[in-house]
Amino acid sequence: MILGFQEVRLAAVDLAGATSVAVALFGAPVDRSSDAALSRWRLTNLELVLVPAVSAEAAGLVGLVLRTDSLSDAGRLLERRGVEVAMCERDGAAALRLDTDVWGGLPMFLAENGAEENQAPGGDGALHSLDHLVVRTANPDRAAAFFGARLGLDLRLDRANPTWRSRLLFFRCGDAVVEIAADPAAPIADAPDQFGGLAWRATDPDAARNRLATAGLDVSEVRDGRKPGSRVFTLRRGLPGGPSLVISANTRIERAA
Repeated sequence: MILGFQEVRLAAVDLAGATSVAVALFGAPVDRSSDAALSRWRLTNLELVLVPAVSAEAAGLVGLVLRTDSLSDAGRLLERRGVEVAMCERDGAAALRLDTDVWGGLPMFLAENGAEENQAPGGDGALHSLDHLVVRTANPDRAAAFFGARLGLDLRLDRANPTWRSRLLFFRCGDAVVEIAADPAAPIADAPDQFGGLAWRATDPDAARNRLATAGLDVSEVRDGRKPGSRVFTLRRGLPGGPSLVISANTRIERAA
């Protein structure tokens, strides 16, 4: 039913500043409205869209669009699984809006059309695709039930680590991952899930870090990642929703045989 990510839409209070950061990360946008109220970047596995936020409280993730091969089939299956859906229009195309209030509250949609060719800058320092999207939750079992049982995403990892003070659940979504993060020491609560940030893939994290630092972005030093052999660094500020991670491209979750 779910083929992968289609679009991540972020709302920024400082749209000009966020757009400048995105240009440094991914190159010039492939689509920008005449009033500069929307800018779009096409990566290898999704589109990133920036729009203005109506307030500071409204900044961050305002649309997570997943790709399916049939809206009608997906809608029927989701309703059978207890998820209410409604037809809507996004950017002139039909889409399904998911009523996710009882499943965490993230703004989610399904669309049929796939992402187009990569428009990211070339070279070893390029950021070319999404590695994972982080969802922070106070109710990991609720999140697992929604992303796994109802959306049908493949659970590839469920691991708690007291040192990190986190329980992580990885759901494969196309060639990327939805990462559910929870504090195992915190009490279970019905609070809404929160957008926790994005991680991007780079062929050469060291080259990417040097390129972005030269462009004036606030980036950390490159360090070893949690997965053996991985290299990562953090973009501390710039895109809405908090810090972003850049990770070596060979760390993606392997597909099931």
